[in-house]
Amino acid sequence: MRLTRAAVVLLLAVLAAPALRAEYVVLRSGQRLKVTGFQLQGDKYHLQLGGGFVDVPAADVVAIEPEDTFAPLPAAPPPAAGPQPFYRDLVEAAAKRYNMDADLITSVIAVESNFDPKAVSRKNARGLMQLLPETAAQLGVKNIDDPAENIDGGTRYLRDLLQKYNNDLALALAAYNAGPDKVQLYGRVPPYAETISYVRRVKRGYDKSKSATSAKTPASPVATAPLSLSASPGSPFTTGPAAPVAASSPPRTQQPQSQPQ
Repeated sequence: MRLTRAAVVLLLAVLAAPALRAEYVVLRSGQRLKVTGFQLQGDKYHLQLGGGFVDVPAADVVAIEPEDTFAPLPAAPPPAAGPQPFYRDLVEAAAKRYNMDADLITSVIAVESNFDPKAVSRKNARGLMQLLPETAAQLGVKNIDDPAENIDGGTRYLRDLLQKYNNDLALALAAYNAGPDKVQLYGRVPPYAETISYVRRVKRGYDKSKSATSAKTPASPVATAPLSLSASPGSPFTTGPAAPVAASSPPRTQQPQSQPQ
């Protein structure tokens, strides 16, 4: 099949186009081949495609058209955000609701459950913030295994403890771990190895998170006063020697608390 006069003119124009410009070879079947180069060799076209070359009978070529519309360049990907702790959106929502520091809540979750929403302790404390069923019931948590409800209840409980102990973080964390009755009994962080280790681990994670975001102004968990880690007399978290550590953990009490010891 001979090319029409229009096709010949178009072919000459295409040959004069820049080498990197793509064209479409339209076949009788309706197929359009995108090519970056071609050559008529007798009764066939030698076409250069993206993946190599192909020969097509000249009789099957209806037209050769320049590419008038080019695909837009893909949008540049947004800058990668830094890694975010698990459940950060839920933590920030609860922190805002109870006027708490989200980094503190995240540090508690890391020590309590290592961000495992299905974590269950040997005393049946459950979820991300390791709430006991009776504690959860007093806090109005209906589904203790739901991350959102668990974080909300645990954040509210820790907020209440901070208010109870005038923002003494060591006492609040000790009460969260061992129970307010044990803090009242000793008047300081109870001398139990598990409780002392718990308070230190949470504080270490909290200090690390605040150091990582030192460019931002840290928010106090409760707006009325700054957190204190050495306000209680005889606390093992003062700059002096640590108090003696008991070898055993405290017995479980019935007062609201998070994780059994």
